[in-house]
Amino acid sequence: MRRLPPLNALRFFEAAARHSSFLHAAKELHVTASAISHQIRTLEEFVGTPLFRRDGRQVLLTREGENYLQAVREGMALLAAATDRLVAPRSSGILTLSVAPAFATPWLVPRLAAFQLKHPDIEVRLISSLDLVDFSRSDVDAAIRYGAGLWPGLQSHRLFADDLVPVASPSFRKDPARLQTPTDLREVTLLHVLPRLGQWRMWFSAAGVSDVDAERGPKFHTTPLALDAAISGQGVAIADRSLIEEHLRAGRLITLLDLPLPSERAYYLVYPEKRANDSIVLAFRKWLLDEINRSPSTTSD
Repeated sequence: MRRLPPLNALRFFEAAARHSSFLHAAKELHVTASAISHQIRTLEEFVGTPLFRRDGRQVLLTREGENYLQAVREGMALLAAATDRLVAPRSSGILTLSVAPAFATPWLVPRLAAFQLKHPDIEVRLISSLDLVDFSRSDVDAAIRYGAGLWPGLQSHRLFADDLVPVASPSFRKDPARLQTPTDLREVTLLHVLPRLGQWRMWFSAAGVSDVDAERGPKFHTTPLALDAAISGQGVAIADRSLIEEHLRAGRLITLLDLPLPSERAYYLVYPEKRANDSIVLAFRKWLLDEINRSPSTTSD
């Protein structure tokens, strides 16, 4: 069995990361700030790398800490969901979802409050993960997957397809002559998402650009990390327009060279056939499809 980190230290780490403060985490957990600091130090020694950097009274996650936090939250959510299944009957209204980070962070999470207002009796447990959930061995009720829509034994409902566009910080527009044609992107840093490494290559091919190394540049584990890099001016990312609406409205990102690349693959809501008549899953499915149809930048079947 793999050696596990100190589980209590993980609780303290998650709370400190959420509050960006050892003091606030201590108040939440009813311990002293020094106890939080001690547990974080123990965890850092265990993993062999700093997880926080100190900035006055505030503590900020290092890059390693940000990556680790995502895994810790996924693990805690799975444990919480499994425990709830044991101690609470299905009628309690718990819906456990597994969602890809690219869909969860920019699109689903900002809209979940509307679902909770409409269904206050349903408690949503959201797991943001790149892994395909094995429904036969987990407590997950439904998932949102990216692919061709063919998963044996699962009901699937198409949500929307990718509409890929290059995006960057508004600072890229300071020089109007800098990016006029697709070939100009040869001169900029390209940002990639590892699970979708071929997206830039497909976009350049559709734009008629050859003789370009479409896989050069920094590579990130998830789309949100690549978008954060683009927002900070580190380069140009490629993303689905419908999943970056909030970034575009807020002016954190702009689209470059409005040449969208439609994709044959799409996001799907999936769940086991045995859950096809589950009232909680049906309520979420109806709300999600209605929300998709209301969004001007998405199209569902």
